[in-house]
Amino acid sequence: MKGAWAEALAKKYLLAKGYTLLGQNRRTPYGELDLWMQDGPIYVAVEVKQRRSDNFGTPLEAITPAKLERMRLSVLYLLRRDDVMVRLEAVLVYGNPQRHRLEHLRLE
Repeated sequence: MKGAWAEALAKKYLLAKGYTLLGQNRRTPYGELDLWMQDGPIYVAVEVKQRRSDNFGTPLEAITPAKLERMRLSVLYLLRRDDVMVRLEAVLVYGNPQRHRLEHLRLE
């Protein structure tokens, strides 16, 4: 898989920050969550986007409002309840496996 290295890098980064991995590439009827994690009591859906350059847009630009809505629906589907705390986040990876930088941000 082309971007598998970026997901592995993002997962390693978040685990080092104390997140717990609940699932990876979790499919739902609404789409796929790259990383499904927990940060203390908060469930976290993480989208990982990687670009070698900004020639075709930044990784953040690839996370559209429609993508955010699919992430929200996927979270609701997985939890099947709405009385828990949830966060949507992204790990943006710029570069290639040999030379890269990442940016971690909350989407909401």
